[in-house]
Amino acid sequence: MNNNLLSIILLSYYSSQRIVKNYNDITKLLNKNNIPFEFIIIDDGSKDDSYEVAKKLEHENSNVHAYQLSKNYTAHYATFAGLQVSNGNCALPIHDDEQMPYQTIVDMYKVWQQGEKIIIPHRESRDDGFFSDVFSNLFYKVMNYTSDIKFPNGGADTFFLDREVVDILNNKIHHINTVSIIEVLRLGFSPYLLSYQRMQGINEKSRWSFSKKIKLFRDAFFSSSTWPIKMITNIGFFFIATSIVIIAIYIYMKLFGNTEYWDENLPEWTSIAVIFSFFSGLILFSLGIVAEYIWRIYDEVKDRPGFIIKNKK
Repeated sequence: MNNNLLSIILLSYYSSQRIVKNYNDITKLLNKNNIPFEFIIIDDGSKDDSYEVAKKLEHENSNVHAYQLSKNYTAHYATFAGLQVSNGNCALPIHDDEQMPYQTIVDMYKVWQQGEKIIIPHRESRDDGFFSDVFSNLFYKVMNYTSDIKFPNGGADTFFLDREVVDILNNKIHHINTVSIIEVLRLGFSPYLLSYQRMQGINEKSRWSFSKKIKLFRDAFFSSSTWPIKMITNIGFFFIATSIVIIAIYIYMKLFGNTEYWDENLPEWTSIAVIFSFFSGLILFSLGIVAEYIWRIYDEVKDRPGFIIKNKK
């Protein structure tokens, strides 16, 4: 393995008109900067001739490797697939829309040479339309508030990884119902944040359908956040505590009530409502405790590493 080899992983989906341009532009830039690289094309179940174009490019260039997934799994699973077959000492998944300037690849490579294990490129701004921008910004704010990972300003969906981190993702992470960037951010390593000015890129309808965006949110949220479990537990505890206080006041009024200050003839349904509230809170609190155990089982099944010892430089 070339110790300086960079694995560029192109996430291809209906990309037949862009693959060759992506490769030529990247080749020109990386050769100019003396960066050795392999170009891995992961076709994510395209129904056009994207894979045929990729195979032709592979036949013509020794550093190109083309693969095709059995169906459309979406970009994050294609990313995991690309990392599995990568050979470089560092790796970078990229999209074919050219919205991230290719010069950013060179900048990240230089940062990696300085010893950084994870470099996260993030947008300084975005202009995808009002509703798209609102929902994207809301997504990142919700994730930062409710989960144990933090996205940089503008969000991020790709990363530049050292081989050590690639091996951890390949061997220690279950690639089911999760999101690649979430798993990377969870690993620690003090990611280096590199901002870039987003380019216009390919002007066409987004291939991320609404249903795919919903699935992305679900996978990202439920694979990284215990907030719903804690919310259920806290609501249950609140109702229990409130019911106990009301019961104590109710008993005191019955036993020591002074009609000069309040009417001891409370409605007959009061005791039923208080008892119902108490046991409802108890049920919610119990569900929260059970959910905590289930979450720990879920974490064990995913087999994430309990700790990571960084390699010596």
